[in-house]
Amino acid sequence: MEYKEMRNETDKTYGIRAGICVLLLLFIWMIASDAYKMLPGFYEKVIRIGVFSDSYWNVQNGYSYQILEDAIEEFEKQHPGTRVEYVSGIIREDYSEWLSEQMMRGTAPDIFFVPGEHFNDFAEAGVLRDLTPFIEGDREFFPERYYTSAYNYGNYEGVQYALPYECAPKLMFVNKSILQQEGLAMPENQWTWEDFYQICRQVTRDTDGNGTVDQFGTVGYTWEDAFDSNGVTLFDEKGTECYLTDERAKAAISFIGKMEALNGGYSVSSKEFALGNVAFQPMLFSEYRAYKSYPLSIKKYSGFEWDCVAMPAGPEGRNISRLDTLTLAMSKTTIHKQDAWELMKFLTGDERIQSEIFSYSEGVSVLWEVVESEENQKFFAKDSDTGNVLSLSVLSEAVEQAVVIPRFHDYDSAVAEVDRAVRNILEGSLNINRETIIQNRKVNHYLKEKQ
Repeated sequence: MEYKEMRNETDKTYGIRAGICVLLLLFIWMIASDAYKMLPGFYEKVIRIGVFSDSYWNVQNGYSYQILEDAIEEFEKQHPGTRVEYVSGIIREDYSEWLSEQMMRGTAPDIFFVPGEHFNDFAEAGVLRDLTPFIEGDREFFPERYYTSAYNYGNYEGVQYALPYECAPKLMFVNKSILQQEGLAMPENQWTWEDFYQICRQVTRDTDGNGTVDQFGTVGYTWEDAFDSNGVTLFDEKGTECYLTDERAKAAISFIGKMEALNGGYSVSSKEFALGNVAFQPMLFSEYRAYKSYPLSIKKYSGFEWDCVAMPAGPEGRNISRLDTLTLAMSKTTIHKQDAWELMKFLTGDERIQSEIFSYSEGVSVLWEVVESEENQKFFAKDSDTGNVLSLSVLSEAVEQAVVIPRFHDYDSAVAEVDRAVRNILEGSLNINRETIIQNRKVNHYLKEKQ
């Protein structure tokens, strides 16, 4: 009897110890995995933002976190009990890889910035939350406040996965000094392909008489620029068919060949523009803003006056180009959905925060009311080296009318295939009509295989 009581007492002791061990292990796991935050009384509302440290526009910028920190301070005032934090020091070059790793570990930020070149990848991976329920259920959210093209940048296969935060249209940079030396006027914003060609033809020449052409018309003007400005629809919405045989596409390819012929086979580099030897180069407006001001204007594009205008229009198109947009998306796994949505709305839709883009970044606000406001005219007023005044209406129209690139699976690889096709057409021995038909079949065959 005494032995049985001792045995029971021992078993009871072991049971208590085992229970303590289990509870201890459970406690350690909950602390390590942040699961304790889901328990009543322990819940902490912290919204995490994924962001990179340097400029999205690849130029020098000492204020990379300024807009975000100002926004966080104001947002926390308006939302007591909510704290917003971010991890600093992640450079843009490493950002997408870091973000992918966070998603695989299950520690993705609640909301995060998505560079334009990686939007398709994240949308295809299924890690972005569909914003449609928030958009349709929020009476205080108005999509029409955003530039149409910038807003549509966050749409993938008909689903809105992101809101635009900052953007920059592509414009044509002009070496005004070359035009002045050649007795040519600065092109108007409503200029055409023919205007573009004639100017390039007149400035392309040997300036020092040594028998070698050393001044050129343009560099960096691509078939995509020509397609965009001539109203070309390259693919169908699903990316199953290519339209290279469209007359507008053929006209654009012919124009590119005509422009390239001016250089006599010489491959002009962007360095030539920086040295002052090229009249035109398409660039993002962010680069115009970055290098138009002192002291960066001394470090790049020095020794000549330069400005920018809209892209030249094709016979079937308009003076439009593409838009690069930095978007803001929500993680599919966030447990703070509504608070994350409120923060996204604030960062992208608050006029004061969006106005700071003109002070601390090189891009353009995604809100038309901010870009067109008289208060922000000072950021586009007189330039120190030319005295010209950039028209806000021209900039605003360039953003609003920008081409919206179709979004479908493997879009980038499809474009690479078209790039090879266009090059083959230009270098082919057959006439452009027959060569285009052959290359279009090859691209469509590639698209069907990818399906």
